Amino acid sequence: MKKLALHWKILLGMLAGVLFALLLTNFDWGAWFIGDWIKPFGTIFISSLKLIAIPLILAALIKGIADLKDISSLSKMGMRTISIYVVTTVIAVSIGLTVVSLIQPGKTINEDTRTELVEAYGGDADAKLQAAAAQKESGPLQALIDLVPSNIVSAASSNRNMLQVIFFAVFFGISLILIPEEKAKTVKEFFDGLNEVILKMVDLIMLAAPYGVFALMAALVVEAPSPDLFAALAMYGVSVVLGLLLMVVFYIVLVKVFTKKSPTFFLQGIAPAQLLAFSTSSSAATLPVTMERVTEHLGVEEEVSSFVLPIGATINMDGTSLYQAVAAVFIAQAFGMDLSFGTQLGIIATATLASIGSAAVPGAGMVMLVGVLGYAGIPEAGLALIFAVDRPLDMCRTVINVTGDATVSMLVAKSQDKLGDPKVKNWDDTYVK
Repeated sequence: MKKLALHWKILLGMLAGVLFALLLTNFDWGAWFIGDWIKPFGTIFISSLKLIAIPLILAALIKGIADLKDISSLSKMGMRTISIYVVTTVIAVSIGLTVVSLIQPGKTINEDTRTELVEAYGGDADAKLQAAAAQKESGPLQALIDLVPSNIVSAASSNRNMLQVIFFAVFFGISLILIPEEKAKTVKEFFDGLNEVILKMVDLIMLAAPYGVFALMAALVVEAPSPDLFAALAMYGVSVVLGLLLMVVFYIVLVKVFTKKSPTFFLQGIAPAQLLAFSTSSSAATLPVTMERVTEHLGVEEEVSSFVLPIGATINMDGTSLYQAVAAVFIAQAFGMDLSFGTQLGIIATATLASIGSAAVPGAGMVMLVGVLGYAGIPEAGLALIFAVDRPLDMCRTVINVTGDATVSMLVAKSQDKLGDPKVKNWDDTYVK
């Protein structure tokens, strides 16, 4: 009997979690039981992935850069990677603006519904506004200042400092290239071995993935807001999801045209990472699995994937930028505002830059959205209008973020002539090597 592929196990775990939660919500003690006895296993699963995110980036990125042999290869790959990331982000924002302008979901929000949502979620929106206000107080070059850590140990203690860890890894890797080969050999071998150990830890953690997503989905169902509020924002959710689906089509076209790989090959190869991204809402937590799938199952050589994917998990947020465009216009429509073409062009630029600075953790897009709203003159209190459905949409846009990272890694690998056959012959199964 053929072994069930990992992505099907994860999907079954998600469905089982939803059904289990729906069943237990019929009992008074159901929500309490899931919160106290089921959700912790989902939390442990996410924590285990976050546990290895920083070591994985350090080991894989230093190894990848050191394997390039010379600085010119690094600069060429870096320019191609960042250029493609920026282009795909601009396209994502443009798709979002087009979809929301055609569907106009904000026109369906009436005054009574708006008042109810603001009252229900005003407190959560205020927390996001305060976080965004702290960012506004910083100077124009604060992002550049934050890029360079003053203490690598302190920077590596938090997944939110991933850009600082990447900076150190790149700096370390470049220095490793510049010293004599005989002196660098021992260090390279250490990081080679460390990288293999971390990848094996990924394999072991992913054995628990179906059970982890079961717990996460069960907790999400019992913690979801009122169904009436979801119904009021259904058209907004449809607009975001439609835009995200169009981005998937765009990625498939890119892969087919530039790498000659079939859509089935690409989607089945990246499916477990997509499903994990959906259940965790975190590109950073999904990064170990994304790297394993892209390298082992999509044929991208490790020196490319170990450079492109950690950077992508930090700055390439196509799903987040598309969502910000849709959310900004939706809130404007809900408040009866008409945005000019010039303002919408500004939203493209602002959302692109905001997505680059967005942390690869759940809910970060809501904080960055404040900057987009502020630029367009849209009432920031409108955050309360979309908070009810932000969590499930956050799950969906994280899938696009991860899919975009995988797509760009294949494009860069193809341009570097480092895209080959999958290392795993049965690439539909993570653990057959």
